Amino acid sequence: MLNFILVGSAEYYLILVATIVLIVMSLFIVRQQTCVIIERLGKFNRLCYPGLNLKIPLLETAKGTISLRIHQLEVDVETKTRDNVFVRIMVVVQYKVLTSKIYEAFYTLHDPIAQIKAFVFDLVRAQVPILDLDDVFSRKDDIADAVRSDLKIPMSDFGYEIIKALVTDIDPDSNVKAAMNEINTAQRLRIAASEKGEAEKILKVKQAEAEAEACILHGRGVAGQRQAIIEGLSHSVEGLVRQTGSTPTSVMDMVLLIQYIDALKDIGSNSKSSVVFVPHSPGNLASISEQLRETIFAADILKQKI
Repeated sequence: MLNFILVGSAEYYLILVATIVLIVMSLFIVRQQTCVIIERLGKFNRLCYPGLNLKIPLLETAKGTISLRIHQLEVDVETKTRDNVFVRIMVVVQYKVLTSKIYEAFYTLHDPIAQIKAFVFDLVRAQVPILDLDDVFSRKDDIADAVRSDLKIPMSDFGYEIIKALVTDIDPDSNVKAAMNEINTAQRLRIAASEKGEAEKILKVKQAEAEAEACILHGRGVAGQRQAIIEGLSHSVEGLVRQTGSTPTSVMDMVLLIQYIDALKDIGSNSKSSVVFVPHSPGNLASISEQLRETIFAADILKQKI
């Protein structure tokens, strides 16, 4: 009787342990933003979403897990431009699994990452060779849009949505970059030299204009000074003629002689003056006097006209 109770107790515990094991095996938890593929006897059965889920032990198995998050794939493509410059282009593709096509995403493609890379390689190597290097930099957004639009339809059939494609880096050969920098430097130096030349031209033009205006003002001053001298001499001659009764010619000769003597005195008293040869004869004085009289007469005629 005791043996029967012990045997019965052992079977009970065995059944209890087996039941607990089966219950544990039938329960599983699916994490947020993931989906578990359940197969029954090797055939697709259903999808299990986040939370506590149940499966039939031994008959059903969790074949795999698919993440519903947004993934980012970086593809480094080396190609050449239309002007035969080899360049490395970094293309970033953001994608995710369509919730309505989880079955296709899991069972259609064996390696979706390799498939996306193949598409990106093909598209970039079709777009870049028709562009020059400068156009590749300026039209990188067009390249990214072309990659996204061409990837969207075929990858949608496989259960993947292409959210965004970005060209994050364009890296030509180091020698090409050095040459581009030298070209840019030369262009900027040429512009700087042109601007400097224009500035110097403006400065010289303004300086010439200032000198011209200064010469004009100096000439007007000299002309005014001479006019004042002539008018003063005219008044002096007229006064002497009235007071002495002499002729204007004799008075003018006397004034000229006095100024001539004063000029010789000034030249001799200046210690810094160089040697000056002055013709000293009455004939020269008469010639100078004649020139002054002609000047005074011309000034009187000009004054009357004014």
